Amino acid sequence: MRDAALLGARLLLGGYMGIHASQKLLGKFHGPGLEKISEIFEDGGLYPGKHHAIAAAGAEIVGGVLTITGFADPAGPLAVAGAMTVAATFNREGGLMAARGGVELPVAYATLALTLAATGPGKYRLGPPLPEGVATVGALLGGLAAGAIVAKMITSKPAPADVPAEPAAPDA
Repeated sequence: MRDAALLGARLLLGGYMGIHASQKLLGKFHGPGLEKISEIFEDGGLYPGKHHAIAAAGAEIVGGVLTITGFADPAGPLAVAGAMTVAATFNREGGLMAARGGVELPVAYATLALTLAATGPGKYRLGPPLPEGVATVGALLGGLAAGAIVAKMITSKPAPADVPAEPAAPDA
């Protein structure tokens, strides 16, 4: 029963990470798509927005696939937790509830991801777990990266306004 519940939780979390990534990159599932999400990221202090959006979607895709498969556990849930920590910080001004663009959903996903990282994937998984030392180093590096991005958002100033291009010099 426990292993079936863990599999269900992994499928749910990993599946939603795929949906989140496709919203960002492709505009699927009523998502904004890459150009619009890039602007939203920059408005929140993450510029260049396109690079941050691609990195966030990448963490969601890779973390989601690793979470679903249980391969290289706990890398997948930790990647998801890092991405959702950044998302929660990004949505902090919306308050607690998702209906107002708040932190509810990313906090719930991060909590589920950390729970899966702590409990392991159960017996229904593909491949071995990461060696404990590698998992520890990966968790530390991922935590530092997420912390750096969170710090950047908290201390950021508004994105620089577009500077109008100077007129081209006349041909001689």
